[in-house]
Amino acid sequence: MKAIFLRAATAATLALVLGAVAHAQSQQTSDVKGTIKEDATTAGHAVADAARTAGHAIADNSRKAGHAVADASREAGHAIADKSREAGHAIAAETKPARDTIRDDSRKAGHAIEDGARTVGKSVEEGAGKAKRAVTGKPSEPAPKS
Repeated sequence: MKAIFLRAATAATLALVLGAVAHAQSQQTSDVKGTIKEDATTAGHAVADAARTAGHAIADNSRKAGHAVADASREAGHAIADKSREAGHAIAAETKPARDTIRDDSRKAGHAIEDGARTVGKSVEEGAGKAKRAVTGKPSEPAPKS
């Protein structure tokens, strides 16, 4: 690729030098002018073709490098996700006995609170009944029916 570019640059330089030399001569023929013009055109096309070829090669290499980076990044991401999942499962397995103990203790505390509330409720109900009976006394006899 560098060789093609070098040849194209040399041809362009040669065409320019020949053009300058030909212009410097006072007696030019139209045939020399045409030849110089054709050489300059050919050199320009050669430079353009070399630049296009180089650009396409650079673009292809850049695309390949980009895909390689994306593939490596994807693999690293999957590896990190796998390790993270394994760590999460290990932590969950290690903390299971503590979670079970907390759940059981919480259940026992809830039942104890329920029993205490039930006992207090019954005591309050009995106390209220005693107070009501003390205030009202014995129920009176029903009025005789005449």
